Amino acid sequence: MEHQIPETELILNNDGSIYHLHLLPGEIAETIIFVGDQERVPEVSKYFDSIELKKSKREFVTHTGNIGKKRISVISTGIGTDNIDIVMNELDALVNVDLISRTIKKNHTVLNIIRIGTSGALQENIPVNSVLVSEQAIGLDSLMLFYQREKDEILEQSIKKQLDFDFMNPYLVNGSKELIDAFPTNYLKGITATCCGFYAPQGRFLKAKGVNNTLIQKLNQLNINRKSVTNFEMETAGIYGMANVLGHKAVSVNCILANRITNEFSKNPAEVIDRTIREVLALL
Repeated sequence: MEHQIPETELILNNDGSIYHLHLLPGEIAETIIFVGDQERVPEVSKYFDSIELKKSKREFVTHTGNIGKKRISVISTGIGTDNIDIVMNELDALVNVDLISRTIKKNHTVLNIIRIGTSGALQENIPVNSVLVSEQAIGLDSLMLFYQREKDEILEQSIKKQLDFDFMNPYLVNGSKELIDAFPTNYLKGITATCCGFYAPQGRFLKAKGVNNTLIQKLNQLNINRKSVTNFEMETAGIYGMANVLGHKAVSVNCILANRITNEFSKNPAEVIDRTIREVLALL
């Protein structure tokens, strides 16, 4: 007998939609763009030739439509890997779980997920207003510590030692080589650190004092197989980690709006984000 997922684990709304995203099977495309900000969803879908669906619940806004014959969804995830845990699991359930019988489908559907987000550079030579594609991501959060996954324990322990993190275990995850290679060679590529907050977890201090005041310096100097960490933000490692354990493909495209080494910030962030959206849609 097939395993039936309990109602307390696969929660559905009264209309049969998945709990947080409020979506039904068939309402998402197999190519999905992630944005953090819900107000950025229409900034992507305005370039669609047609829009068939607009739905929202909490911070999760979804538009599904077409560019030519290509069906695309754009979804706002909100901020942080805790939201990524929700979004990735529920999207996977929409395509790979029979919501009526509550059983896993025999044929697995692979989603192609492209994150378009903002980020800060951690190396002096990475210019503000550039765009960087994440080949790998370091999780400075706890999400993937709750999931079984393939890992390089020696390398992850080396990262922990270099960062002097005695209070948590960083994890290292890979993006989809297929999706990463789809980006032209003129795009910067690198290793992205994903933080669990915006202030102290990213070396920012307003009034509260931190326990790791040299985080920026340590990330700047971190060596991973002779490669440097290029930038940081708050979702990429969670997206890559969950894509790997759920059997999907993911790539993170980072608009570099700040350089934390030179303390420079973009003078026109909206233009950089819009340009990146148009470039990614053109690639699709």
